[in-house]
Amino acid sequence: MARTKQTARKSTGGWKAHPALTNIHWPKVSSERSKFRGTRKLIWKRKVFAPRKQLAAKSSARKTAAAAGGVKKPHRFRPGTVALREIRRYQKSSELLIRKLPFQRLVREIAQDFKTDLRFQSSAVIALQEAAEAYVVSLFEDTNLAAIHAKRVTIQPKDLALARRLRGERS
Repeated sequence: MARTKQTARKSTGGWKAHPALTNIHWPKVSSERSKFRGTRKLIWKRKVFAPRKQLAAKSSARKTAAAAGGVKKPHRFRPGTVALREIRRYQKSSELLIRKLPFQRLVREIAQDFKTDLRFQSSAVIALQEAAEAYVVSLFEDTNLAAIHAKRVTIQPKDLALARRLRGERS
């Protein structure tokens, strides 16, 4: 089997990174033979020691930062994690994404240009909204394909223009 290059990995913490265990020293006391393939089972003895003294500059800088703020930093997800979660959530769901009342106001405003005092059944407005959202979603799918074709992951206005041009909507 070919040898592969080892790459460094970021530590995810684990049980040793727990704050309650930072002042605990885990010396190896003894090892005894295990009955499984000659491996050794390690026995550990837990001893608690006082924390090591740090340099004065580091400890004073930490104390002033803690005293000044005193507020715990909020948890932040890594970039892209929330985006992927939202993608999965919206791909699972089938509800309308545009709020109903703003869309209804927009429909009525556009309809005023053609005829005044038009009335709409509620089912007609919902049908228009379903069609509009289906159109926008499919347009963004084509736009994403255009961006991927250009070896990018971010969509740009030129991708949107290309998708519309390929559909024959705009010359």
